Amino acid sequence: MSRGPNEAAGAAELELPGLVRDRVKEGRAKAAATRARKSAEAEITDVDPVAKVLVDLPMAHLDRPFDYAVPASMATEALPGVRVKVRFGAKDVDGFVVARAEASEHSRLQPLKRVVSSEVVLTPAVAALSASVARRYAGARADVLRLAVPPRHASTEKVATPVAPAGLPFDAAAADEAWAGHEPAAAFLRHLASGGAPRAVWHAAAGTDHADLIAQAVAATLASGRGALVVVPDWKDLARLDGAMTKVLGEGQHAVLAADAGPAQRYREFLRVSRGAVKVAIGTRAAAFAPVHDLGLVVVWDDGDDLLAEQRSPYPHARDVLLLRAEEERTAALVGGFARTVEAAFLAETGWAQEIRPTRALARERVSIEITGDTDFDLEKDPLTRASRVPREAHEVIRAALADGPVLLQTPRRGYAASLACDRCRTPARCTACQGPLQLVGPASPPTCGWCAHVEAAWACGACGGFGLRAPIIGEARTAEEMGRSFPGVRVMTSSAGAVKQTVPDAPAIVVATIGAEPVVSPAPGRPDTASGYTAVLLLDTWLLLGRPDLRTDEEALRRWSNAAGIVRPGGRVLVVGDPALSVLQALVRWDQPGFARREASARQEAHLPPASRLATITATPGALDDALTLLALPPGGEVLGPVPADPTSAGEPRLRAVVRVPRSLGTKLTEALGELQRVRSARKLDPVRIQVDPPSL
Repeated sequence: MSRGPNEAAGAAELELPGLVRDRVKEGRAKAAATRARKSAEAEITDVDPVAKVLVDLPMAHLDRPFDYAVPASMATEALPGVRVKVRFGAKDVDGFVVARAEASEHSRLQPLKRVVSSEVVLTPAVAALSASVARRYAGARADVLRLAVPPRHASTEKVATPVAPAGLPFDAAAADEAWAGHEPAAAFLRHLASGGAPRAVWHAAAGTDHADLIAQAVAATLASGRGALVVVPDWKDLARLDGAMTKVLGEGQHAVLAADAGPAQRYREFLRVSRGAVKVAIGTRAAAFAPVHDLGLVVVWDDGDDLLAEQRSPYPHARDVLLLRAEEERTAALVGGFARTVEAAFLAETGWAQEIRPTRALARERVSIEITGDTDFDLEKDPLTRASRVPREAHEVIRAALADGPVLLQTPRRGYAASLACDRCRTPARCTACQGPLQLVGPASPPTCGWCAHVEAAWACGACGGFGLRAPIIGEARTAEEMGRSFPGVRVMTSSAGAVKQTVPDAPAIVVATIGAEPVVSPAPGRPDTASGYTAVLLLDTWLLLGRPDLRTDEEALRRWSNAAGIVRPGGRVLVVGDPALSVLQALVRWDQPGFARREASARQEAHLPPASRLATITATPGALDDALTLLALPPGGEVLGPVPADPTSAGEPRLRAVVRVPRSLGTKLTEALGELQRVRSARKLDPVRIQVDPPSL
């Protein structure tokens, strides 16, 4: 008589020793419990059982939400905006739930693996913005979300976020006084306070405390019950803005979002914004995606700074992200700076934004800007003024200004002597080992190669046999040494990369700083409300900035000079050592940066360059670039320029770069074509190419 399977298993079990029999029973019990638990987990919820998940995969052909089933045990936590873990192919990947739905086009769905955190970190507005940015820059949403949402810090997330204390009330009179002389700023502030959404391009007068003016505009927005978001280029601007916000809004009324703040601090500040504890966020470029509740105003300061351009794919610019956000969320927008970019001028020219600029009287009252040797009298007084690096006129200005406060000298190069040449025949000094340029790192150091670090203890000129050296290009260290000899007894400070000073005291001193490292003058002790700044600013070696082979050479030079002139004390002086005939220097003297931007935009339009056209660069190895250009379906009217070597000095296989250009009206079609190119290449697993839409430099 045959036995059933259960009877056979029971009989076999009775034949086992007692200890083994107990272990078999225990294993079967655990297996049954596991099956029951998995069965319970597999039970799908009845309410919105489908979760649309955007997986964290950078492949362009997978850049879309995927449907997953929502287990009943996760139904209350798997809400739009939370982080989840899902099964994708043969591995578990991270993702964000972007929506819940009642049904799916697919009959069988994988269930969510788990909810990583119930914290909603991706708001609907930011989710929509990430899609717009990905389309605008022909990138993947997964890459954009890495920029928008900081990494999770579990211990920080468990701590409750305290509600911000009551802030200071909006003082309309103080706001009007701060913005006085910038027209029509008063109307702009009234519009903000009444709940409107004005859009403006702001040109600040020299000596303006721009951080205070931005804080007043934010206070007007808060008075209407809305939030605000401000983006600045670097930590120096952020520290200055932080102090102004605390002064105008009150303690604890804003969050500071900076990438270098550390993971815990950055996530803590992000949660203050996402949880609605504060309605104002300030930060560097990644803060453009901050999930501010009831957003009413977006501000970007100094939009021409290349620090606002993201260095990671898809390379968005913070200005364009904020302008997209203003369009989608119908907010006010303010693009400001001491200079004006061609893109900002285009916004005003097309009527998308109105101009706010200083009156002529205010611009003249704030600063006096002169160029050395610009009159016959100056040349008669000092015939060598145009040939000298620091002419006599500059020494006179420094000496007179030191009686009232600090003086700033801006120089383009850091170090001691960035290059050397024979003092007899002016032939550039070269290394005998590798033919690299020689330089001096200090007053007592021998010449050293800038490429291989070889020390030339006994250099001789190969052209004339001379042994003497001269420094045609001098850095900030050598400049500070020369100033110390020229002005004995005066304190001389330097500020450059690696040793940037944020502030200097309001006392007589000479500050030698490289471009972008200029410290601001802190108010004198006991006089916090007194206008502070440099009594004089000198701009040296202006020819160096104008020698760069770049589309934005003149625009960038004017921006850097304007930023230095902008931190002068009201009524101070700016002296430029340069060629008075240059139009870019004349624009600085007149403080007419908007006019220069308009002329630059007109010249670019004639040459079919941005912003009159839209372009993108495609960089890859020769074979990959040829394949990409073959697959690219350009819209009618598009053209391909190049290819040319992308980086002649790079090691390995050479890389080429092609420029794709279309009229501005076809910009959307261009990004669609580039996006489709990325998807096709990703699906076919072809060699990667780098696509950058509207690069900041070319």
